Amino acid sequence: MRKEFDIRNRPFLGFSFVLLLKSAVAWFVVFSNGPSWSILLTEIPFFFIVFGLIEWMASKRKFLYYMIANLFISVIYFAVLMYYKYYGVIVTYHALEQADKVTKVGESTYSLLDPYYLFIFVDIIVFMFYMFRPKYITRWKDRGMKRMNRTVLFSIISVSIALCLFNIWPNHASMNENKKAESMGILNYELYTLFADSTESEEMIDSKEITQAAINETKGITEPVSPQYWAASKGKNLIVVQMESFQNFLIGLKIDGQEITPNINKMVKNELYFDNFYSNAGQGTTSDAEFVVNTSLYVPHHEAATSSEYMDKSLPSLPKLMKAQGYETATFHTNSVEFWNREALYKAIGFDKYFDQAFYGDDDHIAFGSSDEVLFAKTIPELVKLDGEENPFYAVVISMSAHHPYKLPESKFKIKLPERFEGTLVGDYIQSQNYADYAMGQFLDGLKTSGLWENSVVVFYGDHQGLPLYSLGSDEKDLMKEAVGREYGYTDMFNLPFIVHAPGIGQPATFSQTGGQIDILPTVANLLGVSLNDQIHFGEDLFNYKTNLLPVRHFLPTGSFINDSSMYLTGVSYADGTNYNLTDNSITKEGSTEAQFNAVNRLLNMSNSYILQLPDNAPKDE
Repeated sequence: MRKEFDIRNRPFLGFSFVLLLKSAVAWFVVFSNGPSWSILLTEIPFFFIVFGLIEWMASKRKFLYYMIANLFISVIYFAVLMYYKYYGVIVTYHALEQADKVTKVGESTYSLLDPYYLFIFVDIIVFMFYMFRPKYITRWKDRGMKRMNRTVLFSIISVSIALCLFNIWPNHASMNENKKAESMGILNYELYTLFADSTESEEMIDSKEITQAAINETKGITEPVSPQYWAASKGKNLIVVQMESFQNFLIGLKIDGQEITPNINKMVKNELYFDNFYSNAGQGTTSDAEFVVNTSLYVPHHEAATSSEYMDKSLPSLPKLMKAQGYETATFHTNSVEFWNREALYKAIGFDKYFDQAFYGDDDHIAFGSSDEVLFAKTIPELVKLDGEENPFYAVVISMSAHHPYKLPESKFKIKLPERFEGTLVGDYIQSQNYADYAMGQFLDGLKTSGLWENSVVVFYGDHQGLPLYSLGSDEKDLMKEAVGREYGYTDMFNLPFIVHAPGIGQPATFSQTGGQIDILPTVANLLGVSLNDQIHFGEDLFNYKTNLLPVRHFLPTGSFINDSSMYLTGVSYADGTNYNLTDNSITKEGSTEAQFNAVNRLLNMSNSYILQLPDNAPKDE
């Protein structure tokens, strides 16, 4: 029995030890407490089951099967590291189904890579080197032919299965996915998610129960009798500008006396500005923002809206609403329409036409297509053409040059940042947003000189966060503390600007009630005097409501939300969650209620149930 576990003769313990080191790296990055002795009880049993089954079943090529298992588990740990670095949650098979996007945003993905992450693959590279040396192949083949004692194997596998079940079952009800993965073990959590979706799906709510009155009651709001600014800009064009990765802390920011966003700062001073406004995007980031703004519906839980069943449905939307008012509709984006399945999105929400990379070309390339300067220069003439038609128009313009990882060509630098910002993610982000603001200035000039500015409602908002907390090193957090004036936190990360230029409203104003992208549709509908009596929407008109509930999808644990005063992050249950004050990101004992927590989860269920029960899209030839 002494030789049964001799590491010189058996790969069982050797591979288990190597994978234990890799799991420690993953725990160090993902969990706030880092690796602990608990990984011996959470991760190792999974290794023992896999390797035990190899020992039991394989009589030939056993070492090859060890290598394949080692590679597969290593890839899972690596995916966990990379995904957490941007999204702040544990990757699951849902996200891995979108792995094809990685190749299309390669530079963005590679920028998340810390050199020590490659430690996960060092042993595989070493093994591959030796695999090409015949004497080692023969030696490992001989060792792999030896069988472990079946009784010992059975005991190891049985105890390991029991430990895995003991880790999984008591923790399966936890709302917080990160805490769930820490308690279960990363590999157990990944296995659990494969089965949990089929057994823990949300209860479908009958569409007849999903009325606007029921939604409003769940949110705790009532319809205003005489809405402020109703039809103030009736009959005007509507231009929606979605700004890539633009966060609210940039507004008014100066570094060494240099304004970072001077053009947008002028708009904030002269127009209607909402400074307590938040992202509602999920895994689909930019495309999710497009979906939410144009439907006032929530994105799905585990996937991008554009890759879900939602795209098969005939969705109520802002384009359809405006077309019913006689508007022409179009959307403009320099990336390919195939990316994020936008062609299906535009069909589902009813845009008349789109302009993508085929129209803009690849001139002055930044990020994934032509620069914002090219975008705006080529878009203005098209908007002028639309304005020359008999009917008004609704247009969405999506910027892209300030996309992660913010590697702007030096020829586009418009300011010189202090040396302490050079070579940092924060410095690159600020430099890119300064260029985006420069290009935006050209767009604003084009709107004004063409006469479109005075004849259009124009709204501007950020699509999603640009600087995830999880991607920042300690020095970069210090730079953000300098920029924000305090510790950079969750509330800052999700806080985006929302700016409205509305002809017919003479005075600039700042609104500080809580709002989100889901509220844009009802807000602009109010300005344009378009009734929503026959259209379900989960947002609210920000000119006429003072209270709000905003679910946060994907980037925070399930059940997290924003209300009028705080951002709540769920724990194992509601009771051990954390509230962050929206004003200064400080932790507060109060701010949310369990009733709000339950209401948010019901709202998400209502939205999902409503969408899935909508009629399917008409065939293309209809």
